[in-house]
Amino acid sequence: MAEAKSLIGKVMIVTGGAGGIGGATAYAASTAGAAVVVTDVADSGQATAAGIREAGGQAEFVACDVSEPEQVSQLIRRTVDSFGRIDILVNNAGIGGGGLRVHELDVGSWDRTVAVNLRGPFLCSKFAIPHLLAAGRGAIVNVASAYWLIGAPLSPAYCASKGGLISLTRQLAGDYGSDGLRAIAICPGYVDTDMGGHRARLAPAEAAAALARREAGAAHQPLGRQAQPEEIANVIVFVASDACSFITGAVVPVDGGATATGYFSHLD
Repeated sequence: MAEAKSLIGKVMIVTGGAGGIGGATAYAASTAGAAVVVTDVADSGQATAAGIREAGGQAEFVACDVSEPEQVSQLIRRTVDSFGRIDILVNNAGIGGGGLRVHELDVGSWDRTVAVNLRGPFLCSKFAIPHLLAAGRGAIVNVASAYWLIGAPLSPAYCASKGGLISLTRQLAGDYGSDGLRAIAICPGYVDTDMGGHRARLAPAEAAAALARREAGAAHQPLGRQAQPEEIANVIVFVASDACSFITGAVVPVDGGATATGYFSHLD
């Protein structure tokens, strides 16, 4: 569980908050005292916000495609209208875009992956930063991937976008540190989620085989298993809190030791 009330009085935006790491982060932040704006392209993000409210927290859902400037601008306006400020931005929304080598990948697939995974954090940061600066001691947490460090099989657009997100994180830290704004990148490894609903679109036997491949790969890591989304969420809440007030520009692996040992097979 996230540190009790470490975010009390804060307002957090979580992109890609309908489920997985984003949904777990929204719940963890609320438990820690934050008011949360959950955003996603999926209507299921409404259920995340409703669940937080039912548990006694403050949350709203705003539908948003993070690759579209006007939608992002509206997201920021609605957050400020509802809660008066923005203290923390969690750029979590992302898509896989894997399964092919570069010469097999069509340009549209490349562009869409980069648009969500890298353009999205840029746009959200661009429109949120004036409000983060106004709040003082703000934080941007970018959810990258352990794949930024290695050339993962059949994932050129995903790896490139996550590598770019690491560089953007460090650049933000350099440009805005003197203003009290921090930027941190979290790099998950194997997490027990179904990014983009990939397995949900497979036949039951194929979905089970895909999950088994992930679990078999995770078994070779030092910790020997996949993470649960809540384990990533707790790290996000921690680095966003004032407990980490002197951390910025950091790249934090939360990968069960996968990159420490160099073991990483293809993630379905």
